[in-house]
Amino acid sequence: MEAILAIVKNLLKNNRLVFVLGVILGLALGVTFAWGIWPVEVVDTTPDVLRFDLQQDYLRMTIDSYNKTNDVDAAMRRWDNLGAAAAPAYISLQSDPGNLSAEDVQKFGVLVQAVKGAPIQNSQTPGGDTPTSGSTPSSVGRLVLYAAIAVVAILLAFAAFYLFRLFRKGSGTVTPAMEATKLNKSIERTDYQQHGLEPPITQSLTTYVYGYDLYDESFSIDTQAGKYLGEFGVGICEKIGVGEPKKVTALEIWLFEENDIKTATKVLMSDHAFNNSEIRDRLEAKGELVLLQPREQILLETANLQLLATVVDLEYGMGSMPQNSYFQRVTLEFAVWPRAAK
Repeated sequence: MEAILAIVKNLLKNNRLVFVLGVILGLALGVTFAWGIWPVEVVDTTPDVLRFDLQQDYLRMTIDSYNKTNDVDAAMRRWDNLGAAAAPAYISLQSDPGNLSAEDVQKFGVLVQAVKGAPIQNSQTPGGDTPTSGSTPSSVGRLVLYAAIAVVAILLAFAAFYLFRLFRKGSGTVTPAMEATKLNKSIERTDYQQHGLEPPITQSLTTYVYGYDLYDESFSIDTQAGKYLGEFGVGICEKIGVGEPKKVTALEIWLFEENDIKTATKVLMSDHAFNNSEIRDRLEAKGELVLLQPREQILLETANLQLLATVVDLEYGMGSMPQNSYFQRVTLEFAVWPRAAK
């Protein structure tokens, strides 16, 4: 699990990948909200925005209403409501009158020509052809939706392919986090009973490897009955130099107890940092300063708990920095016991 989290964190440091995922997520959310959650609702408008088949139905109802009421004003108002779609709808009704008779349609056309003073002509398409459903507003909307879905699908496919290549490439590359996890599994834990001690409440191994810039681990302290007692952990405290990966010169270990308001902390320093007065002054407020040495054992205590941190492995980095100034690898073994009553 720790290795997976580390891989995810490293992926999120890839700005290009984050940008691609952000674009895809934005498009997906936009389409979802625009077409599913908060779709556009058109109210108090005229039939000229309807689908063409609905405009035809509207005109049929207009003609049917006129035949029954002979209300010319209402009929012309409804005709005008269709706007530019009125003439194409009327022309289509001549061949598809629906529940009307051809005579009813013809009589209404005569009325429109008499009132408007001009013959009915299709102004939407060249030559007076009746538009097909493919050119209606609703079809355009569907085309936009399908196009948006297609774009999102293509981007998702590219992202999946990119991630596939990334993980496939990464399968042959050992990240610092993966190397740390592998080292933890290869180290045998101390059998404290052989040393005459009671088994600890909890026992853990953790490794920092150069390049593991997000190194920050914590562990829960729980009894066998599942009662929570507190936590302990370790993380990067101080680095030197510039650039990446970080050149870590000090780590901080801590112990927290649920029944103690104070968290015990100690700063584990490299040889260079421990002997550098400027760094010591900067870190002194964080806790007791300790020179990190192989097989060194550091004790932290709270009101009812004590934590023993053992330096299992220590290796310094080599390079242009001062000698013994930053860690190449540090492995610590933590063991927690109840603190003996005084």
